[in-house]
Amino acid sequence: MRNVLTVHQDLTREQLERTRKLMDTSPRDCLVTGYEFLIPTLTLPDQNDRHVLATTIRSQSSVILTFNLRDFPETELEKYDVEGQHPDAFISDLIDLNVAKVFAAIANHPQSLKNPPKSSLH
Repeated sequence: MRNVLTVHQDLTREQLERTRKLMDTSPRDCLVTGYEFLIPTLTLPDQNDRHVLATTIRSQSSVILTFNLRDFPETELEKYDVEGQHPDAFISDLIDLNVAKVFAAIANHPQSLKNPPKSSLH
């Protein structure tokens, strides 16, 4: 949240706390716990990113989705059978897998925006 507030000075800590609460409570089983013991065992260029790799390992995920691939070198990630992927490549892969579902999800997304309500015309 510290980094988001640095980049987006128009946001407040209260807004981000609300967003975090919604993110933590909306999808079931979305929180990763019990990863902290892994952090000191990991090596990354930015030591402040080790928690990301630790949660990835703990959740048995296979991809870290990030714009910051430089701080997640392939040589470190492959030790844990994890891949770093840029969001653009991720979206491209999804489109390749099922273009109809991706575009249906994009078309339906505005309906999920409720505060304030949005439509595809906005």
